[in-house]
Amino acid sequence: MRTPLQHWQQNLWQSLRCVIAVLGLVVALQGCQTNEPATRINPQVWDEWSAGQVLDAKTGRLVSTAEWLEGLARYDVIYLGEEHHNRSHIEAALTVLRSLVARGRRPVLAMEMFGWEGQPALDDYLKTKESARPEFLERAGWKQNWGGAFEDYEPLAQFAKDQRLPVLAMNPPKALIRQVVKLGLAQAKEQPEWRQWGMEQEAIVDDPAYRSRILSQLQACHGGGAPEDYQTMYEASMVRDEGMAKTVTAAVYRVRTAADPAQGPVVSYTGGGHVQYRLPVPNRVARRVENGLKQVTIYMATFEQERAAELYQSMQEGIADFVWLTPPGSQGAPRRCR
Repeated sequence: MRTPLQHWQQNLWQSLRCVIAVLGLVVALQGCQTNEPATRINPQVWDEWSAGQVLDAKTGRLVSTAEWLEGLARYDVIYLGEEHHNRSHIEAALTVLRSLVARGRRPVLAMEMFGWEGQPALDDYLKTKESARPEFLERAGWKQNWGGAFEDYEPLAQFAKDQRLPVLAMNPPKALIRQVVKLGLAQAKEQPEWRQWGMEQEAIVDDPAYRSRILSQLQACHGGGAPEDYQTMYEASMVRDEGMAKTVTAAVYRVRTAADPAQGPVVSYTGGGHVQYRLPVPNRVARRVENGLKQVTIYMATFEQERAAELYQSMQEGIADFVWLTPPGSQGAPRRCR
């Protein structure tokens, strides 16, 4: 039988993914609860916004989608940050992938929705013309790693399959992350799974800006825990992001060594919380890759006119390079913490 503390930790772990997914919008909400004068924000900027637009996050101004899509091909890594299970965000990602393929590129799709242990099953699925979905999902550990309807994300996998594009399982195994939650990072490093998944040579960098954002949001969304409980959840978040950066970095180097100008870019598809302010994954990739890495972050967000000012403020704080405004998903706008 679980103790009350174990039950609290389990609930906290189950909702960590949701917290990260909406983290950028939470930050925007809290950012508006400051003493900054409202007159500092120009309402004419967001009065022009509507769903379907792509915005330059530095200015809040609409960009030409056609020209913008053409320019994406010059990057080494394109980060797409979604709200989970929002079909509009899947369609936006497909728009990016189709644009790259139409320009003769062969993008590499990296997806948070698959764990490392599911890569062999994913590879077989991509090269098999007819594959049994239940068997594939069982082998890939879909329920354990992600859960929810595979149909929500199937269009991305199917596009890659049709175009014979590689898809990378981006997420470290959940069992590995659970060990960090339970034991803490120091003890987790001593477990056999750490070496099994090639983490023994990986630097888990505790960036102060990252720590500030992640810990504050864990505490805002899940009050009632002891400081050490939040600490292990924070460490698990670091390991996840470092692991995803490991996957992206390896893909960048594979593209470079291919010496084929048609190969790439790497398209990273994760929750928006892994993209925001470049802190979770992009900065960790930049630390690992030398020689002129070009990255772009795209934050996909449900457009709500009543919250446009909050989103604009988060853009001013550097939430991403571009923000793609979309309609809400079937479950509505993402839940926000207090």
